[in-house]
Amino acid sequence: MDKIEITNTGAEASSSAPAKKKRIFSAIQPSGAMTFGNYLGAIRNWVRLQDEFECVYATANLHAITVRQDPKKLKENTVNLFALLIASGVDPEKCILFNQSMVPAHAELSWVLSTFTQFGELSRMTQFKDKSARHADNINAGLFTYPSLMAADILLYQADLVPVGDDQRQHLELTRDIAVRFNGIYGNTFVVPEPYITKNAARVRSLLDPSKKMSKSDPNTKSYILMVDEPASIMKKFRSAVTDSEACVRYAEGKDGINNLIEIYSACTGKSYEEIEDEFRGKGYGDFKNAVGEAVVAELEPIQVKYKELLKDKKYLDELAQKGAESASKLAKRTIDKVYKKVGLVR
Repeated sequence: MDKIEITNTGAEASSSAPAKKKRIFSAIQPSGAMTFGNYLGAIRNWVRLQDEFECVYATANLHAITVRQDPKKLKENTVNLFALLIASGVDPEKCILFNQSMVPAHAELSWVLSTFTQFGELSRMTQFKDKSARHADNINAGLFTYPSLMAADILLYQADLVPVGDDQRQHLELTRDIAVRFNGIYGNTFVVPEPYITKNAARVRSLLDPSKKMSKSDPNTKSYILMVDEPASIMKKFRSAVTDSEACVRYAEGKDGINNLIEIYSACTGKSYEEIEDEFRGKGYGDFKNAVGEAVVAELEPIQVKYKELLKDKKYLDELAQKGAESASKLAKRTIDKVYKKVGLVR
């Protein structure tokens, strides 16, 4: 391990200097309306992280085109996601928020890093296998190599930490391998990022099949809650949620449906599982489902109001996106200039 020399300019100055915040990078694909699972699992955590870290957030629209997209719809989804993130509390004054395609350095670094990514490594990516099975008529090269773009997203900003779920751990490991490989050849160029695991992160499951995560790709719309769903629709979906025959609100093995609802209610109210069990002792599942639905409606209501207001002012959203892209580009330029110089490319 390399030793880092620290030069003291005086004890007083050292003690008064604020500690440098660690940098976090995270991105979400604009693949349509976001589910409540996306909100609890990622977006709400983005809001919390921006007060503790230097955060760089993006809508990953370059990643989205590995699957065929309607151009007009993709643009609309990108704008909608950008607005939804702000409505949810992601503050462009506290973090850098931008659309990935507005910073060309992502594509530039992706190409360079693809030459430091081994074919065998990409072949082992489980998401490529999953998406290839789902989109057998369009197994394109981008679908195969997009982990190199994901690595570029992270390494471009010299991110110290990356929030990851179980489905992204493999990609972050590959990103780390690429960074170490490049640094080994050309000297220290990239920060090797560490995973950031959010404590007590809510893992929202399908309302109809709690063995699966909540996903809008499910053909049955009753299985998921969208962040833009109307209150009446949300209540109806929770009333039809799968439970069990015990009719007792308690968190236990084998009660996947009720466990899912307890986790959602806990995430919305801040109550512990024990407090929830006490609150609904002696009450039926009908009362509990209604309470969960009402808690979700209350959580989403202010977001939906703000979201609708933002979409009325597309000029304002565009200004925010441009400002975010400019800030991101300044950080990205430092890295891409360094990389081009190291590999011998004329800039």
